[in-house]
Amino acid sequence: MKKLLCLLAIMSLISCDDQLVSADYYDVPPSGWDIKDMVSFQIEPQDSTIAYDLFINLRNTHDYEYNNLWLISQIKFPQGKVVTDTLQYRMTASDGKFLGTGSSDVLENKLWLKEGIRFRESGTYQLALKHAMRKTGEVNGDAQLKGILNVGYSIEKQVQNGSN
Repeated sequence: MKKLLCLLAIMSLISCDDQLVSADYYDVPPSGWDIKDMVSFQIEPQDSTIAYDLFINLRNTHDYEYNNLWLISQIKFPQGKVVTDTLQYRMTASDGKFLGTGSSDVLENKLWLKEGIRFRESGTYQLALKHAMRKTGEVNGDAQLKGILNVGYSIEKQVQNGSN
């Protein structure tokens, strides 16, 4: 049932957004996102003459315990270059209400990863994501991050001056 809902959500995104080029999601196990799990996506090359925006997409519930999210992203280029970033995103407003859109049970978050990128190398790119969350005052990370249902990415044609 969960996979069917994800598929329907992806299809609705594709049908509603003519800028969307590619998207994929990973279903996080009910036990939580394990700190050792690096979620990987294969990205097929896009038109190298067009600029794209790359997003991280998350679906979370109110079981998510934090007001922010730390991620480590890694993009591996077809010829071997690797770009690693440590990213922080706000998940709640200052009053504690979750950011994102959607129903009261599941919230969708579209988080910027890269703006205006071009896929200049031919071959398959790899995007890998890992959470880096830990409780305040603790050295070790949160072994099982609760409240994240899905993590994914989307690539959109970059909109410039109101057009593509």
